[in-house]
Amino acid sequence: MFGDIGSAIMAPLYYIISVVLVGFHKLFSTVLAPDSGAAWVLSIIGLTVVIRAALIPLFVKQIKSSRNMQLIQPKVRELQKKYGHDRERLAQETMNLYKEAGTNPFASCLPILIQMPIFLALFRLLDRASHGESRGVLTEKLAEQFGEAKLFGSVPISETFLGNLGGGGSVAVVVVAIILVLAMTATTFMTQRQLMAKNMPADALSGPYAQQQKMLLYVLPVVFGVGGIAFPIGVLIYWTVSNLWTMGQQFYVIRNNPAPGTPAATAKQARDDAKAARKGIRKGAPEAAPEQVVEAPDVTHKPARQQPKRQTRSQRKKS
Repeated sequence: MFGDIGSAIMAPLYYIISVVLVGFHKLFSTVLAPDSGAAWVLSIIGLTVVIRAALIPLFVKQIKSSRNMQLIQPKVRELQKKYGHDRERLAQETMNLYKEAGTNPFASCLPILIQMPIFLALFRLLDRASHGESRGVLTEKLAEQFGEAKLFGSVPISETFLGNLGGGGSVAVVVVAIILVLAMTATTFMTQRQLMAKNMPADALSGPYAQQQKMLLYVLPVVFGVGGIAFPIGVLIYWTVSNLWTMGQQFYVIRNNPAPGTPAATAKQARDDAKAARKGIRKGAPEAAPEQVVEAPDVTHKPARQQPKRQTRSQRKKS
């Protein structure tokens, strides 16, 4: 029963992923051999870019929620001082504060949670393709090509680190898998570290939210590092490219729209001041008033002669 429920949930993802994957494969097959590892690896990278581009609205929501969490940390600490003796009341007041601010402490996990079913679907797609089984629009012929595609000519992208341990395993697969696991772990750590070091104010580095961020900083890389030894090469490529996308996306947002009171905001202010100085604009200096031109009177123009008022005959006789 649970297998049928899981298949029903994963079936739409298989179709979506396979459509994008096969579409990129047809594109790259125009210049590369269809059964080459390069064509399929580039297709996986293309799939990653499409998925991450589709998740940009969710990323923007995550950034806004994270910023709101940072800004309300002083209020959270006030609640802790006020209701520290009553944990139930503290939890209730804290949730009310989160609701008023339009945020929650788990918003930073949303992109990862959304990607996990996609990640699992790609994992299953690669695993089944290595046995020649078709999923979605991936035909048996394409599934066979996908399962047997080799990176660098000798590293099948469907192989795993664990599957090649021992005497009969491939040393090349083990080496490439270790490099990709380390790259995936390092980029996961650097992504979280980038957010904490650059876009969190000093007063937000303490309290429950900061503890949650610190926990994610160290726990997530360990989880993916340990689990990565069982991931196929193709899945490791997907997750590493996804992390690199996240790093670039965060760098752009933090650089151009940092949270107030953070090191990134200070750096942006310094850049803006330097840019203004290069343009010759001194910050805070009053603008020069426009020069007023006083026109000289026209001495050649004579005033018009004033005409006498018209009078009646009786008035003229009287005068």
